[in-house]
Amino acid sequence: MEIRQLTPTDAEEYLSIRFEALQDSPFAFASSYEEEKNQSAEIYKNLFAVPVNAFTFGAFEELELVGVVTLIREELIKLSHRANIVAMYVKPEKRESGLGKALITKAIEKANSLDGIEQIYLSVVTTNIPAKKLYASCGFEVFGTEKRALKFNNTYYDEEHMVLFL
Repeated sequence: MEIRQLTPTDAEEYLSIRFEALQDSPFAFASSYEEEKNQSAEIYKNLFAVPVNAFTFGAFEELELVGVVTLIREELIKLSHRANIVAMYVKPEKRESGLGKALITKAIEKANSLDGIEQIYLSVVTTNIPAKKLYASCGFEVFGTEKRALKFNNTYYDEEHMVLFL
């Protein structure tokens, strides 16, 4: 297994796993497949070309992208001590293999390397017990619950907001 920051040459494969994530776990993301299905890989080529405040990492097994996570640094001055973890996904057949923890660890390491980052935030649907356990095992703590944060197919999902102080 290799975990590394994605580059423009990974854009097509990233787009493919992104579509899979949105279809496999629609309740876990604010965005939907319907909203993103017409996107081209070009947007990710540009994002990965010169990462300034957003860093996407991929887990590769035998050259196949099997998991991803993105760390986004806040840009506003008053929020510049914060970063957010978003777009976390591991292919179902690779879950419970340590890939998720390796991805989160890589994102935390990157946050630690960025000047001025003191805390990392993420949100997780309350029914996603494996993800909640993963984040807690990495040191994240719940600081609030947002009721009815997401609505998908007329079903509401609550989200827990978590923070890791570095």
